[in-house]
Amino acid sequence: MSSVIRHVTIDCLDAYTLGSFWAEVLGQPLHAEDFPGDPQALIEGAGLLFVAVPELKAGKNRLHFDLQPQDRTRDEEVARLLGLGAKLVDDRRNADGTGWAVLADIEGNEFCVERSKAEREV
Repeated sequence: MSSVIRHVTIDCLDAYTLGSFWAEVLGQPLHAEDFPGDPQALIEGAGLLFVAVPELKAGKNRLHFDLQPQDRTRDEEVARLLGLGAKLVDDRRNADGTGWAVLADIEGNEFCVERSKAEREV
């Protein structure tokens, strides 16, 4: 029998705060038993587990998320995420509407925002 991935675990300084950021990004709640100061936080529906570690992030991510907006355009989603505290790291959006934006979450983990399905169909 094979294995399944139960969670993707993300090391961080503040599990609850980073978990809350990603819960807002994904529109999914943190686990009901997660509270500020806890050493871990879980977004069960997304399979994301945030675990507090003492080390700071060092270097480029070896794994990152590519987000595809579901009910808004790529640019609207980028604006929303910047409002949540993300930072624009690299703007790969092109004048013809193609491309993506590279952002960093509140602890510096990079992720990309791609075009929505509707934008890809145009």
